[in-house]
Amino acid sequence: MKLLIISDTHQDTKTMEEVIQHHHEVDTIIHCGDSELDFSYFADKPIYVVRGNCDFDLQFPEEQVFKVGDEIVYVTHGHKHRVKSTLMPLSYRAQELNASIVCFGHSHLIGAEINNGILFVNPGSLHMPRGRKEKSYAIVKKHKDGWNVFFYSSEHIFIENIILKF
Repeated sequence: MKLLIISDTHQDTKTMEEVIQHHHEVDTIIHCGDSELDFSYFADKPIYVVRGNCDFDLQFPEEQVFKVGDEIVYVTHGHKHRVKSTLMPLSYRAQELNASIVCFGHSHLIGAEINNGILFVNPGSLHMPRGRKEKSYAIVKKHKDGWNVFFYSSEHIFIENIILKF
């Protein structure tokens, strides 16, 4: 299983499209909100998208839940779960949904961790990064003992790999 996770692109369609084209071999593409685009932009694209606090098109769902292989993936922007200060509300929602992977954005900070057996991934921002200079996205791969979360710059330069065991 291989996921491409992006977030907080804030109308930067050029960078977003380039990253998606570069990773055409992934199983699933996820956008964690704040695209600031119309819902129709994504209508013919194989991508799961949610509404962020800067998205005004109400056709975007607040959250998405779907399966990839044996994993239940929960996607939300995170602003309604206070992700800038804690993961607890988001963790509770993930447990309610029986999610094994949570993808979120909002803070523009990259990060990955396992909490209560659930993988949480924030890919950072492909437009306005915080905490580092590189615009970023994440690639998540499952292996027999856990997860590899690779973070890359918008130029596809490796930033960091976080290895998490089940």
